[in-house]
Amino acid sequence: MKKALLFFILFLSQAFYSQSDCVDALSVCGNSNISYTPDGFGTQELPESNCGSYQERYSVWYKFTAATAGTLTFAITPNSPSDYDWYVWGPNITCATKGNTIRCSTPGGSGPTGLNMTSTDPYDYFGQPGSNADGWAKYLDVLPGETYYLLINNFSINIAGFSMIWGGTATLASPFNDPALTPNPFIPPGVLNATPTDPNEVIICTDPAVFDFSSLTSGIVNGNSNFIVSYHYSQNEALSGNNAITTPQTVNTTTTYFYSIRYEDPINPNNPMNSCREIGKFKFKQGNIKGKDATLTMCNNNNANTALFDLTTANVFDDPAWTVVKKYYPSMQDLNAGTNEITNPYAYLSSTNVIYVSLTTPQGCSDIAKINLELYAPVQVKDAEIKACFIETNPSTGLFDLDKAVVTTPGTGIVTKRYFPSLTDAIDATNEILNATNYVAPNGVVYVRVSDNRQCYTVAKVTLKVLPPVKSNILADKIICMEDKTTLDAGPGFNGYEWSTGATTQAIRDVGVGSYWVKLKTGDCVTLQNVKVYASEQPVITNVDISNNTLIVNVIGGTPEYQYSMDNILWQTSNTFNNVARGTHKVYVKDSYDCEPIVISVLVPNLINLITPNGDGINDAIDYSAMADKQDLVLSIYDRYGVKIHQADKSNGYKWDGTVAGKKIPTGTYWYSLTWNENNKKNTSFKFSGWIAVKNRE
Repeated sequence: MKKALLFFILFLSQAFYSQSDCVDALSVCGNSNISYTPDGFGTQELPESNCGSYQERYSVWYKFTAATAGTLTFAITPNSPSDYDWYVWGPNITCATKGNTIRCSTPGGSGPTGLNMTSTDPYDYFGQPGSNADGWAKYLDVLPGETYYLLINNFSINIAGFSMIWGGTATLASPFNDPALTPNPFIPPGVLNATPTDPNEVIICTDPAVFDFSSLTSGIVNGNSNFIVSYHYSQNEALSGNNAITTPQTVNTTTTYFYSIRYEDPINPNNPMNSCREIGKFKFKQGNIKGKDATLTMCNNNNANTALFDLTTANVFDDPAWTVVKKYYPSMQDLNAGTNEITNPYAYLSSTNVIYVSLTTPQGCSDIAKINLELYAPVQVKDAEIKACFIETNPSTGLFDLDKAVVTTPGTGIVTKRYFPSLTDAIDATNEILNATNYVAPNGVVYVRVSDNRQCYTVAKVTLKVLPPVKSNILADKIICMEDKTTLDAGPGFNGYEWSTGATTQAIRDVGVGSYWVKLKTGDCVTLQNVKVYASEQPVITNVDISNNTLIVNVIGGTPEYQYSMDNILWQTSNTFNNVARGTHKVYVKDSYDCEPIVISVLVPNLINLITPNGDGINDAIDYSAMADKQDLVLSIYDRYGVKIHQADKSNGYKWDGTVAGKKIPTGTYWYSLTWNENNKKNTSFKFSGWIAVKNRE
């Protein structure tokens, strides 16, 4: 059968109900198995001459119609030893004109009986010539549309029923296995019973309840046209279609109810299939449900006093036997009116509140539950400040250990701290600072998201303060004489000192020229301060002007005021020395640092004021060749107008004989200067100047 009706039983079954007359014959729809227990007879329609003269005792009548051509067999098996006889009339006869049988069996035994493919005699009964009386007769050859009648009679007159199965190559007509008539499967009403062999259960919300049976019809028929469903209190009424329930009735959960499906040919009211029925049974089950109140507690994150609640997680109904539809409302008034339903129960933003839930089963049973919305106590935090020492390579920044920020109070419990550069990031948990214990930053703020073991969180602000370098305001570079020593003092107020010399005191003494450093500790921070002791710049005698017996010492460098001396004992602030005797002297100079003076040798040359170049060997020339060891020694002669007329140097032996280009100059007074550089480190420049009288005689 291509379309199977899932019934309490999948075969025609009759019990303790008599269809004992031909005109009331039960239709065999398809090759359905049959189970029946006869309990009497109706009108006496035997004897029949082909199988002996017997009478109906416990009997039942059937009619069947061939759907396809072929052979047809059946086997009748008593439920317990009984003498079952049977008779077949047809084809296409009426109960009034049926005549004698075309097949029958009255074997007088108590075993199975029927039509099979091996018997050759159409009539099988005890005493019939040619019959072996074994209970089996020859099969039927049937054609489509042929209708036959079958009488089964329990001659033993007991309550032992029988079962019957069909065989052969032919099929019997049935609207229930015709795909053209039943494109969809019939669906039994209700839900599967916890005990699979028991009837399905239709849900009612109260017990007892007034129920309209017709409300089940469309579900059972499932879109198959021309099928009619009736409802009955007994199986026999369902089989016959008698005493149908046509109005709403009071039902309970203990009684078994039956339904009968019948085909009704819309064109041919005499179609044999119109009497075909398939039946099923069902019971009612009380489906009233009971909701329960629940509480949802969510995080009061960042003290917002609101939270996103997933209302669907509230356990307001926990009976696994039922499926319920839940609808959520902000008030009982809304629930009763069906208004303002909460359409986003998975993410409902709310403060503390009460939500009302409508619980409804597909069968219409309902209840109401409440959800109390509560907030966990917020995670307690406080803003904090942490300090970090400056980073020496970038003093505007510090290296912070953010975990040292005390943003919770003792006893807060286990918390997780995550750090973010902005409040928005902390709330959204984006751009997390992953190097929290080694965070380089300038002065500013970060935000810490403090979460408890429920993942509730509050955000605290952490102020970052970079501790700048703290230097000594009295420690400064010094200038001392190269040969002197000094004291470097960093001053009081520091927690510790560490000098480059290894000293750990506030000051270090007897230090000479050089570079030094000190590490000054303020709290936990250490500032490195460099300090230098410079040697004072020595003054430099750039040149010495000598005029007759006067010395003028010209000095640069060092730090004025300068002091001058020619004996390193008596000092003067003037750079001029008068009445200096001819010869070699020492000149001493020192600056305001009063360091070891610089000293140079000064030669005051012998003064020559007259030459008489007449060849007598006496005062014939000016001769300074004795000073030839001086650097860049030059003697220059000038006339009274300041015009240079002669130069005596290495090329002419540092001499002048009163001639210019080999000619004698006129007698008169001339000026001269003698310049040189002293043979010392500074190559000090000297200039000796004076006048000379030249007397030329003709």
